[in-house]
Amino acid sequence: MSNPEIEIKETQLLSDNWYILNKVTFNYQKEDKSWITQQREVYDRGNGAAILLYNKENKTIILTRQFRLPTYLNGNKSGMMIEVCAGLLDQDEPEQCIIRETEEETGYRISKVKKIMETYMSPGAITEILYLFVGEYDASMKVSEGGGLEHEQENIQVLEMPFEQAYNMIETGELKDAKTIMLLQYGRINLGL
Repeated sequence: MSNPEIEIKETQLLSDNWYILNKVTFNYQKEDKSWITQQREVYDRGNGAAILLYNKENKTIILTRQFRLPTYLNGNKSGMMIEVCAGLLDQDEPEQCIIRETEEETGYRISKVKKIMETYMSPGAITEILYLFVGEYDASMKVSEGGGLEHEQENIQVLEMPFEQAYNMIETGELKDAKTIMLLQYGRINLGL
């Protein structure tokens, strides 16, 4: 961090219960060269990776379905979300992370993925960079039922469906997850699904 137009004045830890929540006081130089002082709460949960698993021959994809408490608290009556496979980076690189998460969550052991973009999903409050990937799968790659790791209290349903069905779920509102919508749109435009 070396932008001369930003001076971090104070970082106050508000919580480290699950991840890190700080209150940051900083000076910011505006275009007219005057300075203003601002405070923001910043949530640092690490970086993550997500993948659209697709089978080009069958025109199918693999998605997951699981309970997401924040969505339940903000109007999602069931709290269930349909999403692409995703996970937080531990100490590994994004590509290694998403290959590991794919097997844990979906039961498919893939070896080749393609990174298509990096994105900040909620840049006003969360530090996370999300690395988005695509990867092909077929039935021979299925090594387990998936569902996530029990010690991480994951309870993930694995959904295989036609790409077109998933894409239509954006319009019907059944699918509201931003990373999933972005990856489905990428699949429509760039993968011919």
